[in-house]
Amino acid sequence: MDLMKSVQVSASGMAAQSQRMQVISENIANADSLVTPEGGPYRRKLITFEESIDRATGMSKVNVKHIKKDYNTPLNREYNPHHPLADDKGFLAKPNVSTLIENVDMRSASRAYEANMSAIESAKEMMVRSIDMLR
Repeated sequence: MDLMKSVQVSASGMAAQSQRMQVISENIANADSLVTPEGGPYRRKLITFEESIDRATGMSKVNVKHIKKDYNTPLNREYNPHHPLADDKGFLAKPNVSTLIENVDMRSASRAYEANMSAIESAKEMMVRSIDMLR
């Protein structure tokens, strides 16, 4: 695999991790949102990736497959009978976002982004050294 292809693969990984960090940021920003335009509290968004292969170049890339709401994790409930959004039993539905989990995910995405950046820097150095050797 030539160096430019490796740079393109790493660049696709960086783009995917960048989107992941955007989704995580949105989750953190809405961790306390009790009402959304759809109604009800905010639901955590999850991002999934897939690998695709460009038939023309044979190069594999990382793409975002889905960004969807997490309906598998139940909403958090808090007993607060005086809140205007509380149900008839006095419970308030709150977002299913854990800022602790989101921060761990953000760190993981950031590290993956940095790893792809390092791979690009290494490929760039190899290209420069190859050109220097040819002089």
